[in-house]
Amino acid sequence: MKRNKLLKYLHSQGCDLLREGSKHSWWYNPVLNKRSAIPRHSEVKDILAVKICKDLGVVPIK
Repeated sequence: MKRNKLLKYLHSQGCDLLREGSKHSWWYNPVLNKRSAIPRHSEVKDILAVKICKDLGVVPIK
């Protein structure tokens, strides 16, 4: 899955960019007070995308 597609999906679910790390972007779900790291690769494996969605408390992307 493309990283941009995942980021757009997370933003549409109410998540926001918290900060940029050296190798990851940290995203935050303000409703559930949860956060997760997203690697800065152009491709994110599907199983990792599902885990990121679970960590942030949103419906997993397909």
